[in-house]
Amino acid sequence: MSEIRIRIYGVVAAIPRGRVATYGQVAALAGAARHARQVGYALFDLPEGSPLPWHRVVNARGEISQRSEPGCEDVQRSKLEAEGIEFRNGRVDLGLCRWEP
Repeated sequence: MSEIRIRIYGVVAAIPRGRVATYGQVAALAGAARHARQVGYALFDLPEGSPLPWHRVVNARGEISQRSEPGCEDVQRSKLEAEGIEFRNGRVDLGLCRWEP
């Protein structure tokens, strides 16, 4: 596993329950500013059933990003709602829910 992936997974693991981070925020905290796509690729490659809280990562607009597999967005939204995250017009209010380490 690459060093950047190890750092990305470390940042994602630190996002607390009931909070979210954006792909860009995770990239910056992992020392790879401007590489938000790398965060997406790393999360996509997680094995099924991974304990990493991948669902706590949303896009810069506070939305759940589209996936190639149908239904994944619904799983992510359900996991976030189970943690108390509310959606309005399909978005999370980053002003209220963004993780600030």
